[in-house]
Amino acid sequence: QVQFVESGGGLVQPGGSLRLSCTMSGSMFRIYTMGWYRQAPGKQRELVASISNIRSTNYDDSVKGRFTISRENARNTVYLQMNSLKPEDTAVYYCNAKGSVDGLFASWGQGTQVTVSS
Repeated sequence: QVQFVESGGGLVQPGGSLRLSCTMSGSMFRIYTMGWYRQAPGKQRELVASISNIRSTNYDDSVKGRFTISRENARNTVYLQMNSLKPEDTAVYYCNAKGSVDGLFASWGQGTQVTVSS
């Protein structure tokens, strides 16, 4: 069973930065398009950024120009550099391989909490 372990979240002031990391178990990481998702209280989980196996990236309009997704296949790890954070970025952040509607795998990690507040 695939497992994801996210880290790097925390409390940050508006305008601040955080770098999230997510490691995926198994040996097939390099073939998947990977995505960072977030879920705010009372809202559905949404995809905010994705990176393909050839490092093509896509971003939700709400984070474009502020977030950067990257991957390190040798470490089975995907990163999300978040700059110019806003209160509306507050959510639990998860990673998964990107599926057609949601994450590809049914098993999700525990996520990492990002709170943007003064």
